[in-house]
Formats: sequence, structure tokens, C-alpha cells
Amino acid sequence: MHSIIRKLAFSAAIALATPLAFAGVLTFDDIVGPDGYAHVPDNYGGLDWSASGLSVFTGAQAPFTPHSGNGRVTTDWIDGGPVASTIRFLAPTVFNGAWFSGFGDSSVRFDLYSGNRLVASSALLQLSATPAYLAAGWNGAIDAIVVSSGFQGSYVMDDLSFQSASAVPEPGSMALLLAGLGLVGAMRLRRS
Repeated sequence: MHSIIRKLAFSAAIALATPLAFAGVLTFDDIVGPDGYAHVPDNYGGLDWSASGLSVFTGAQAPFTPHSGNGRVTTDWIDGGPVASTIRFLAPTVFNGAWFSGFGDSSVRFDLYSGNRLVASSALLQLSATPAYLAAGWNGAIDAIVVSSGFQGSYVMDDLSFQSASAVPEPGSMALLLAGLGLVGAMRLRRS
């Protein structure tokens, strides 16, 4: 009986730890082009960047301070009005957020979409030369994010973090797992 309990406890520990294994952070440090500038590949990191209009640069330039490494993404350097960059996930995803820096007279926010329907918007982050984290503010599954800013070329984004929606356990699944562990524990106490 003790071996069955140990096997169940081990299985439960694996099941609880598994969701953490599917988290991802895109640092953009592995994209290097001529003169430290390159377009983000269309399927970089398992995401669809084809409609984003974002490029990577690695050179030092204030106020575009990277959060880690040297690579970070930005919009094209064309003067213009408000800009929105769309990044699509290839499977339902929980988006956590990203780090930003840029011109102090500009701000950024995320709009999160599921099935072409706006489901949430993040807070507005006022930019500065010091990188700051902008949380998505939504923990449900989405299929696209739109990064919005007041001006093109006013920000850089770094360390974009997300996880597979299938990696996030449903509350009911967790309740069943905990109830089962409680039942096994009660049986063990009863036999002692």
C-alpha cells in the first residue's frame, strides 16, 4: 500500500510541476542582422509576427535600454501617428507581459484578443530610459496581442513572456487532484 501512495504522490508532484515547464520568454538576442538591425522572422518563437511591423536592433542607443542582453524589438523608424503592432499566437496562449523602455513623452499598452474579440487591455505604461515591466492584466487564453503606442519608433520591447494555455490547469482539475490526495492521505491515516 505504501508503494501505491508513493507513486500517487510522485504523480501528483509531476502534475503540479508540469505547467511551469511550458513557460517561454523571447529575448530577441538571437536575431542579429547587418549593422545590428533585422526584421523579426515571421514565425519567431512559435508566434506569427508577419503583421507586427516590428524589427530587432542590438546597438546601444538611449533611451532604448534593453532589459536583458542586447536584442529588443521596435516599430519602424518612420514618423507618423499612433501605431499598433499585432502579434499572433499559433495556439491558445496565456500572455504574461513584456519589458519596455523609450521616450518619456510616450506610453504603451497591450490589447488582448481571443477569436478576433477584444477580451482585455493592460494598464498604460509611461515610458522612460529605465526598462519597466508591463503586465498583460489578464490570465485567460488569447490568440493575439496588439501593442499600441502614441508614436512610431518611440519604444523598445524586450523579454516577452507567455505560456501555453494547455499548461495552465483548470481550477476543477486542481480541485480533483487535491481531493484525491486528501483521500489517499485519509486512507493512510486510517490504516495506521
